[in-house]
Amino acid sequence: MEINRIKRKILQVAHTAGEGHLGSSFSILDILYVLYNKVMNITPENIGSDDRDYMILSKGHASLAHSAILEDQGFIDNKQLYSYCSHESILGGHLSRCKVPGVEASTGSLGHGISMAIGIALASKIKNIENKVFVIVGDGEINEGTFWEAMLLGAHHNLDNLWCVVDYNRSNDRALKLDPLDEKLKGMGWDVASINGHSHKEIFDALCKDSMQKPKAIIANTIKGYGIKEMENNPAWHHRMPNAEELASMLEELS
Repeated sequence: MEINRIKRKILQVAHTAGEGHLGSSFSILDILYVLYNKVMNITPENIGSDDRDYMILSKGHASLAHSAILEDQGFIDNKQLYSYCSHESILGGHLSRCKVPGVEASTGSLGHGISMAIGIALASKIKNIENKVFVIVGDGEINEGTFWEAMLLGAHHNLDNLWCVVDYNRSNDRALKLDPLDEKLKGMGWDVASINGHSHKEIFDALCKDSMQKPKAIIANTIKGYGIKEMENNPAWHHRMPNAEELASMLEELS
């Protein structure tokens, strides 16, 4: 499978760097893959164009997944990917829009990506630019009040060019349960869909759905660490790197 080829590369990069959030990266990789391969109008050639589509990874600690997709799409090269988190690398634990081609927003503080996405979507509306804005948020950062304030603003301005994808891997349940999340988002004026966040067909269908004068919220039900049995829904792998023996076993599992 093509997605497993990218997962193997992420594992190797993480092992080399001794850094990264593998569980979070594997949680959203299918979403990123569908966005960049099947949905968005964004290429290394048009990243300076006003009518390009935008993607903001609000849960920026999943930068390994984003970096691997950017390399796969030709925004960065293989050498840059394997320099991840090394001295003077352009790729840090959170990606910088000032350093990495194709990155639209520098991240670090959780809960703010949705606000930036709404600003871009509103500006596109004002300028009569027909493009799409996508933002991926984690269920943990939904604890931030800025998320809910921004969601109200997005609905108020009828931003039908905006998609908010919630990586709902339920790692936040230990701190604050969000259910019924779909009803909360509907009540704030968003068009809401709940999908299997690892089904490429369901992801594609939800991202291509058009709803009149409403922003779209997609609750992507995912598994943290998806694809590696030892890692799946295991909090120990939030920020842990595989040793040589674990790496070999995981690469074999993905072969």
